[in-house]
Amino acid sequence: MLVNQSIIADIKAIISQSKDKAIRAVDHQRTLMYWHIGKRIFEEEQEGKDRADYGAYLIKYLSKQLQPEFGSGFSSRQLQWYRQFYRTFPIVSTLWTQLSWSQYKLLLSLDTDEQREFYIAETIKNNWTVRQLERQIYSSLYERLLLSNDKESVLAVAKNEKQPSDAKEIIKDPMFLEFLGLKREASYYERDLENAIITHLQEFLLELGNGFSFVARQKRIHIEGDEFFVDLVFYNRLLQCFVIIEIKTTKLTHQDIGQLQMYVNYYDRIEKLSHENPTIGILLCANKNDAVVKFTLPEGEKQIIASQYKLYLPTEKQLLEEVNKELANFGDRKENP
Repeated sequence: MLVNQSIIADIKAIISQSKDKAIRAVDHQRTLMYWHIGKRIFEEEQEGKDRADYGAYLIKYLSKQLQPEFGSGFSSRQLQWYRQFYRTFPIVSTLWTQLSWSQYKLLLSLDTDEQREFYIAETIKNNWTVRQLERQIYSSLYERLLLSNDKESVLAVAKNEKQPSDAKEIIKDPMFLEFLGLKREASYYERDLENAIITHLQEFLLELGNGFSFVARQKRIHIEGDEFFVDLVFYNRLLQCFVIIEIKTTKLTHQDIGQLQMYVNYYDRIEKLSHENPTIGILLCANKNDAVVKFTLPEGEKQIIASQYKLYLPTEKQLLEEVNKELANFGDRKENP
């Protein structure tokens, strides 16, 4: 007798989905357990608040009592995490079932509620893994988006309360491409960088941001008998437009901007449908002079963006210095447009 083979795939899918739901349910219960432990520790501390060292003593005492029976999850350090977890998220109903305990631990390391709100919204919206969330935090995604946007806009886009209307609301500068595995000191060509991006396309799409899908590489276009090749073409469903990326492994020049402008004009006049928005062009370059970009493009130009790429994740100190410098420069530009 013939059996419809789709039943095998269907049952496998049911088993896989059920296992995933069970794992998430168990992890959420574990997260709730840690929250309640943190709450109980904090309440006990408040009872002995007249003793300055009572909190530290309590944590050590609890660890000594619990760890032999329940294991390393109840070390002094872990109990401190649970206490901090309750202090950071004091209302149990606000805990998200989509987040794992490992993701909550990453969120506890952030300084502000705004940062946590942003990364929680992005994690849920994009279904980030622990590793993906960790990379986005360490690459200072929130701060990079703040360089060209206000805090309210960044949070509103992350929470789906507002659709991005400007490419700069979702495109980052700089972009961190450490996942490509290229060495800073090594000599490589633009084609090498392009090949590495295609090889690591999933990671590159994550770095690009929300709503991007890959369309083509080395897209051939004909203009009155002349042939040109566009490095990378993407489409963004949030912005409802094509996004063209040209790669430059050297310092950006005004000729590069002119070339990309031609490609953008071509897509706007030939490829774009009537209901779609104007094409965005990104010059992904090793180095750039913002003044050259500013004076090469018309005032108010929003279709061409120059974004510098970096092949490594900087240290926390380097990130803070760079972000503070850029935020200061951005403030000056707003005051003296």
